[in-house]
Order: sequence, then C-alpha cells, then structure tokens
Amino acid sequence: MSDALAGLDAIHWAALEHAYGAAGDVPGMLRNLYRPEKAAEAAEELFSHVHHQGGCIESSAPAALPYVLEAAADPAVDPVVRRELLELVGALAYSANTAAPRFVTPTWPAAWDQAVTDLLPLLDDPAAATREAVADALAEAHHRADEVIAALRARWTVEPEGEARPRLIAAVGSLVPSAEAQRDGSLDWLRQLVRDAEPATRLAAVKALRRALPGQDDDGCAQAVTEVLFGSEPATWAPSRSTGGAAVKSTTIWAIGLLGDDPADAVRAEATRRLLAHTDPSVRAGALQAAAGLLSRRRSAVPLLLPAVARLLSHPDRDPDPDNRLFAARVLGMCGHAARPWADSLAAMLSDDAEPSAPARSHAVWALSRLGDARCVPALVRRLSGERLGFAYNPVHADGWWTYDLSLTETAGGLGAHAGLLLPPLRARLAAASTLDERRALCQLLRSWGAASAPAIPELTTLLDTDSAVWALDALAAIGPAAAQALPRRRLRALLDAPPEGQSFAPSALALAYGRLTGDREPALALLLPQLGEPYGQDNTATLLGELGPAGAPYVERLRALLPVHEEGWLPLRVSEALWKITGRADEIVPVLVRAIAPFAERGGAYRAVTETVKLLAEIGPPAAPAEPVLTAFLDADERPVGHGTWRSVPEDDELCDAARTALRAITGSGRRQGLSGGQGNP
Repeated sequence: MSDALAGLDAIHWAALEHAYGAAGDVPGMLRNLYRPEKAAEAAEELFSHVHHQGGCIESSAPAALPYVLEAAADPAVDPVVRRELLELVGALAYSANTAAPRFVTPTWPAAWDQAVTDLLPLLDDPAAATREAVADALAEAHHRADEVIAALRARWTVEPEGEARPRLIAAVGSLVPSAEAQRDGSLDWLRQLVRDAEPATRLAAVKALRRALPGQDDDGCAQAVTEVLFGSEPATWAPSRSTGGAAVKSTTIWAIGLLGDDPADAVRAEATRRLLAHTDPSVRAGALQAAAGLLSRRRSAVPLLLPAVARLLSHPDRDPDPDNRLFAARVLGMCGHAARPWADSLAAMLSDDAEPSAPARSHAVWALSRLGDARCVPALVRRLSGERLGFAYNPVHADGWWTYDLSLTETAGGLGAHAGLLLPPLRARLAAASTLDERRALCQLLRSWGAASAPAIPELTTLLDTDSAVWALDALAAIGPAAAQALPRRRLRALLDAPPEGQSFAPSALALAYGRLTGDREPALALLLPQLGEPYGQDNTATLLGELGPAGAPYVERLRALLPVHEEGWLPLRVSEALWKITGRADEIVPVLVRAIAPFAERGGAYRAVTETVKLLAEIGPPAAPAEPVLTAFLDADERPVGHGTWRSVPEDDELCDAARTALRAITGSGRRQGLSGGQGNP
C-alpha cells in the first residue's frame, strides 16, 4: 500500500477543488480504499466528491486519478470497490469529453493520457467485472482510438462468453469515429458480427455499428435485429450472465430500440406488434413497454398497436401474467376514447372472479373512467365504501413506465355526472378520514365536481377548523352559490385571520378561495398585489386581477408591463387572460399568445400552460385568427407535440387536440375535420 500511495502527501490538496470545496479530505478517502471496513464508503465518497454529477472536471480529479487506478488494479482490494473505482474513471473521462472546455481543468488531458496507458493492461485482468469496467472507461479514449481499438479487438479473440464481450464491442463502436488506421477494418468486423455471430453478440454489434456511424443506417442492422427477435430464443438475446424474466424484458425493450430511427417509427411499431403475441411473458412485458413508448410518441401507432395490446385482455389471448394485464389496461386507459372498442374487456376485469389481481382491477376502473364508461362507477362506490381504496391520495408526475398507483382524483375527477351515486360513500369517508393526505385528496375530488358536490357542504364546513381548511374552502368555492349561502361571511373572515399553522401557502390560497366564494376580493388583493412587482408570483396576482373583470381597470398598465417579460409559460397566459377579462381587447394579447405556443408546434414538449393558452384563444374567438396555422399544426402532427415517454403523454395530447379543435371552430365559425389525436376519435 505504501508504494501505491507514494507522493500522496506531497500534493497540496487543500489548494485543489472538488464538488464540495477544498480537496483536503481526498487523501483520507484514498487511504481508506485499502482498509477493508472503509473501502466501500471511501469509493462512494470519491465518486460523489471528485465526479459528483459530472459536467466538469475539478482540479482534484487529475491529482487523484493515478491513486484511484492503483487501487482499481490491486487484486487485494474488494472486487466491488475496484469496479466502482473504474466506473469513476470512466465517468470522469466522459465528463471531460462532453463538458465545455472551460469546465475542464488544464491538467486533465495529461493525467487521462497516462490513465489510458495504465488501463490497457487491465483488459487482461482475471476478474470479468474489472474487464467490463475497463472496456467502458477505454471507450472514452478518443485521442488514442487506433491503439485502444487494436487492444480491444485483441482481447476479443480470447475473451470468454459473458458480459465483457458486448462491452468490448461497444467500446470499439464508440471509438471508430475517432479512428484512422483502425476505422475501415473495425467497421468490417462489426458488420461481420452483425451478420454471423450468436444472437447476443449480433445485437451488441448493431448498437456499436450505430455508434460508429452516427446518423447513418447500415442496411444489415434492422434485418439482424429482426432475425434475432423472431428467429431465436429470448434467453440468447442477452449475455449469459443476464438471466431471468427481468433481463429478458429489458433486453426486449433495448432490442426494439435498435431497429432504427425511421421517420414514423414504423419498423419498431411492427416488430412491437408481433412481439406482443410472443409466447414468453417477459417478452410480452417488454413489448408492452415499447408499445407504450411508441403510443406516447406517435398518433399513427394507435391503430397498429392498440388492438394488439387489447388482445392481451380478451380470451383466447388473455395474458396469464397479471402484471401484463395491468400494463395492458393502463395502456388502453392512457389512449382514452381510442380504446372504446375494448371497453367490454376492461369492464370484465372489474370482477374479482374474472381478475384476481387487485391492482389490475384498479387500473381497469381508471381506464373505464378515461373512456367515460359508467360501468366504473359501481366499482368506485365499492372502493370508497371499503377499507382498501386502491388509489393513491396524491398524483405522481414521473417519466417512464413504472406502474405506480393511480390517484383518486385522476380516476374519478371526470365523473361529476355520477356524483349522486359517489357522494354518499365519499362523504362518509371524508368524515372518517384520519390523515391530511386523505382529506386533501377527497376535497380535491369534490372540487373537481363543482356544484354537483353541494351535498358535501356540511363535511367540508367541518374541515374549515382543521389543517385541511385550504382544500375544503377550495372545494366550497368550486361548489359556488349553494356554499356561499350556507356559510356565514364572518366565519370565513375569521379563517383568513387565523390560517392553519405550518402552511406558508395558506394565507394567499384561502384569500383567493374566499374571494371566489363571496365576491370579496379585498383580502386577496392586499396579499397579492405587492407580488406584481416581484420576480416571482405575478401569475397568481394576474389571475386575481382577471377575476375582477372591468373593475380591474386601475391595474391594466401594470399588467401590460408584464406582457413582454416572458415569451412562454404561465405568465404571458395569465397576464393576457387578465387583460382580456378586464378590457375585452384581443389585439394586444393575441400576438403574445401565438408567440407563446408557436415554438411547441415545431419542437414539441407542450405542457399545461400551452393547452390553457389554446383554451383562451378559443374564448377569444374570431379575433384569434392569427393562431390558426399553429392550431392546425398541432392537429396535423403525427409526432405528438407534448412530452413523450410518460403515462400522461397521450392524455395531454388529447386535451391539446380537443382545445385546438374547439379554438378553430370558435375562430372560423364552422367545424373542422377531426384530425388525428391520441385517441383517434376523441370528440
């Protein structure tokens, strides 16, 4: 160990920097790598301090690098620690290659060059995990691409079957764009592997070839992937160490992604459709996730993929795997009214006998509610009356396809027409609720139903004396006149004077709800008007001023001053909406609104503020004619102009399309062709 740490104390570490400041603590971390009881923690600390989240190379990195490599090469160090240290080396090299030069300390290139020299012999390390991590790190050695490629390919000839083989292939693919002497030979080698190797190697070579030829689509790649997926057993698709259903599922998703980037994702969609009927349940699970991703991205994927997904819920093709049935039900619900042809299959899942999986039944309830199918209502009544609700109290906003519990509000929020059946058990549940989360969720559901929630006024009134007062008053304000008549104004003012403790948002939220319920906006104005000149919070104040209508005229000039502050987002919407309600003038706000939404028709990624802006354009009507090209572009796109890759993608796209059609009808005074939408038939 003494030789490995030679010269450590000669470095002025306190003058160097890492992510948390001066690097005086780095020597202790490096020494602890050789203390078995502290080595794992030391490796984690080095990663978090020297690399942190990447994006730059601090001055401590080149100084620590040789000592990190010494420990990584030492067979006496725990193998897991060795691998983590090599991952640190690779992460630093990647950051140095991708960060702006001004964020890379000047001494890094020389340190990395020496590190490459030290890494190359480790390609022959006895530990496979070490060889894998070494190959990953060497994939960043672009400045010595020819030399490193030669070493990687030489190792390939003696590397046994296992995880390290695809890592060697991947590293070669990453380095080919920087190679000269090794370029053509390596491309030929990768193409040969694509054509002639075993399935797992063919897939790894396809990925490497796509890296080696960025922006180009080699003719043999899609054919090779198709041959693997439909001509070999799933167990052969991944390296031998990757076994089990989870590995097959992830490999299926990965392999579908290797099919190329054709403009409409047609090749991927067709392969996914076929894999949804595969005999292996793990392959079907991967195909379901791939289908969800394609549906979230392409409207044209709906007629191709949705029938194949739906078949997994119906006899004789009903999937025996409950997780697959759950996922299929969620995909149908995600696609909204486009799933109407399969509503009977979803309704059949509501029975305990027909669908033994409780989570799958919950997803079927949600899916039917998305379709507007009343058969979900009795099931919701039972859930609200029972001990196990089966729905979360808080919605989850997350990317990806994990099947978290759906929230009560997103499941039942659109069922206000059935409030007569749902209110009795809901009121009983609200009266007995023991947690803030449950009370808040039930209040939010009542708020979404508006005036239909009037029978719950007594329960909501009781909550005004609790930590749920904010949400209870919100619901009462949504109910409207019936709630205003039932509540003494004096009691409400007392609530404003003594809001719940520990809720910093309560004073303004209560004042806004009080104003909407009673028409008295003075308390809210007193709280929010000062924010009109602040960097944040102006949108709430603008909303309040808009609610004043013509009485907000004294504030018009202050609102106009906010119009150019932001080109996109909530502020231009709320300010424009307020000016429209106060002045009735469209000429000054329509250009602002069009400017706020136009970029999303080209780049996508539209979010809630964009949809709400389109709804405001519908309210404005014919004077919003300059928005017509943007609205038409939203409807004509095949790639959904919203964020992709989440369960909310299709619902958000459906809502945007519905708003755009409504706006076009209001602007032109006539109907317009339906156009495609996520539901391909949403009204």
